[in-house]
Amino acid sequence: MQKFELNKLIRENVKGLKPYSSARDEYVSDGSEMIFLDANENPFQNGVNRYPDPQQRSLKSVLAAQKGISEANILLGNGSDEVLDLLFRAFCEPKVDNIITLPPTYGMYKVLADINVVENREVLLLENFQPDMHTILNTMDTQTKMIFICSPNNPTGNSFAAESIEFLLQSFQGLVVIDEAYIDFSLEDSWVSKLSDYPNLIVTQTLSKAYGMAGIRLGICMASEEIISVLNKIKPPYNVNELTQQRALQRVMNLEEINQEVENILKERKALEQTLKTIQFVEQVYSTDANFILAKVDNASLRYDQLLKKGIVIRNRTTQPLCENTLRFTVGTHKENEFLIKALKELP
Repeated sequence: MQKFELNKLIRENVKGLKPYSSARDEYVSDGSEMIFLDANENPFQNGVNRYPDPQQRSLKSVLAAQKGISEANILLGNGSDEVLDLLFRAFCEPKVDNIITLPPTYGMYKVLADINVVENREVLLLENFQPDMHTILNTMDTQTKMIFICSPNNPTGNSFAAESIEFLLQSFQGLVVIDEAYIDFSLEDSWVSKLSDYPNLIVTQTLSKAYGMAGIRLGICMASEEIISVLNKIKPPYNVNELTQQRALQRVMNLEEINQEVENILKERKALEQTLKTIQFVEQVYSTDANFILAKVDNASLRYDQLLKKGIVIRNRTTQPLCENTLRFTVGTHKENEFLIKALKELP
């Protein structure tokens, strides 16, 4: 691999940017009893009258220990979408730079590219839902700043071959962003363990899936200290609110409960997968490393509407590339899955 130079990727306006310094950045409490008259807050205590910690230190401390990295390698955001948006704003010059995405994949990559006026070069996955390495290499140029890899992938559910990702990390001089929203449901190792090996690697995770906290909006970005420092320059000072920090901290410290829920989901996933293969209008059930199953059916729009009338909402993915007549089933509770299975068997 050629020497990776992060400075060549950073937007010029970001290089010279002096970040906003909030009151809570200038003074960090050491736990002592202090009188805070620095931030023009309402002084009457109600639990949320003070600004939150702009660096979410308590939460980062726990996450860093669990993931085996330094707190300096972590940036937290208002959901993974804010984290991804920060990457565009830090490294992609509007109307000049481009990114590469691998459809079918998470739709927000394209939306964020459009919002930030960055060209999105789409390279379709192969028929087996693996990256088309030859076309990716032929699609990138000197203005390609990032490649987005969702693994396990949404909506297909599969993980990408490690050798393909390693090849990109070694050969691409831009940033390789691996979205691991569903990694907790997979037997594959997280790429977080490779951060020290690849300076151009960025891994994003979320508390919305396995951690069951979609409602609080908490996304995690893990990368080199240098990359995290750039993102900290441009993030809003109080982007993760106090209530989110409190609830997230409570949850991540309860790994036993989280692991039990993941185990239950995997058990239900296996049962649902086996049952889907017996449904007469299901033509193919794709293997999955996520908490959902993609299945090809005879008529996705018809089956979607039929299930909707029975009170079941699933996702019709038929409009996505390589996903004609496919439905995506999130794995629910045992009771919910039984209801789904009963409904599927009743459909004409």
